[in-house]
Amino acid sequence: MSNITHPKFAVVGHPNKGKSSIVSSLALDDSIQIGDTPGTTQVKRAFPLKVDNKIVYELFDTPGFQRARQILAWLEEHKPPSADKRADVVREFIYKNRDNLRFRDEIELLEPIMDGAGIIYVVDASKPYGAEYEVEMEILRWCGQPSMAILNLIGDEDYRDEWKRALGQYFRLVRTFNPINAKFYDHISLLESMAQLNEEWTSSIKEAIDVLKKLHQQKIEQSIDVIVNYVIDSLSFVYIKRIRTPEATEKEKESAKENYRDKLIKNEKLLERDIDLIWQHNSLNKKKSSLVLDNMGLFSKQSASVFGLSQKELIITGASAGAIGGLGIDLVFGGGTMFLASLVGGAVGGVGAMIGFDNLYDMKVMGRKFGKKELTVGPMKNLNFPYILLGRALYYTHTISNRSHAQRDKLELKSDEFFGEEIFDANKRKRLEKLHTKLRAREKPSESLIKEYKDIILDSYLKILN
Repeated sequence: MSNITHPKFAVVGHPNKGKSSIVSSLALDDSIQIGDTPGTTQVKRAFPLKVDNKIVYELFDTPGFQRARQILAWLEEHKPPSADKRADVVREFIYKNRDNLRFRDEIELLEPIMDGAGIIYVVDASKPYGAEYEVEMEILRWCGQPSMAILNLIGDEDYRDEWKRALGQYFRLVRTFNPINAKFYDHISLLESMAQLNEEWTSSIKEAIDVLKKLHQQKIEQSIDVIVNYVIDSLSFVYIKRIRTPEATEKEKESAKENYRDKLIKNEKLLERDIDLIWQHNSLNKKKSSLVLDNMGLFSKQSASVFGLSQKELIITGASAGAIGGLGIDLVFGGGTMFLASLVGGAVGGVGAMIGFDNLYDMKVMGRKFGKKELTVGPMKNLNFPYILLGRALYYTHTISNRSHAQRDKLELKSDEFFGEEIFDANKRKRLEKLHTKLRAREKPSESLIKEYKDIILDSYLKILN
């Protein structure tokens, strides 16, 4: 064991008990084939978890036992005079039967164990315990390697008590772990149990836990970086269209508005892709390609009601920050223009935010050299819009970061699953609105402004997690 550079574990058991799901969850790898048909895994496969190109630990996905009774009979027939020689008999069985196709599955699962991997034996504790499993467990006991059992509840029934009584006679540790619903700290808790199996692994697995905790924090910070850049790009975006006439036609205005909205929707899709990659969901199966909650698009009233601030919060925030102040603000409604000359400062901020963010952005015709004209749309002036961008982005990040890599169902986002805690308190909203006013400008924001904005978002998100 001393020559092992990193901990290794063979995940073994009866066919179709969730072995591949557990490997996928612990290896943070959603590419692993998972199926309901017994025999999906036919050969052993190694899945090392790497951080900065260094292997933290390695998992082996193995086929299920097929002819356990015949193998145990062979081992018993060659039973050595003392228990310390039993592992040698297992090695002899592998050597003599390597080319025997009848025992291919068992040899595939026994080889990594006899090469030094610890044993993780997986059972479906939603099914009653049966004595037939004792044959498999006895073979594993012959291997002489540190071992633990995992109770995986695949169905609705719960027979864990009887499984624990039986498994405790064969394995050093017995733990419940549902790979489909496992969150980050379920993963860490299981690793802490695995560290107890062998004192030679303790320091390595504790080091792996520290590495994974740091990696988790880094992923959160990377996600916030991506979200901040996304909000800045979307909030300051201005769509420009050249026109030939002094005044834009209604068709040109509608086309420009549509292109403006399409760009912001595209930004959100790119955000989703970046978040997926950060959290290593490279094969994510989505019901929809972008964050549409029950047909709730980015520019919908429903999205504003779920992810934006309430009307009371908007009035308080807008009035205190004076975010959309000044005379001559161009409010575009279906091609028409209204000037709220009598509403200034905070009043416009509070009232304007409630009117509807779908149309609250500048639309202007500006002259250029040689008599050419440009129609510009943006930036978005609505007070609520950045909170909608943030709310949707943080919700998506929260969902993806908590999604087990063992899940194979289509990702479906629902508005009623949005975490309802208040993301930003009143003080942070006031600070954010002052920053949003600056971010709407087309000038590149300073590093200090970006850092202040990121710190507020990160602190607020971490409080939700805690």
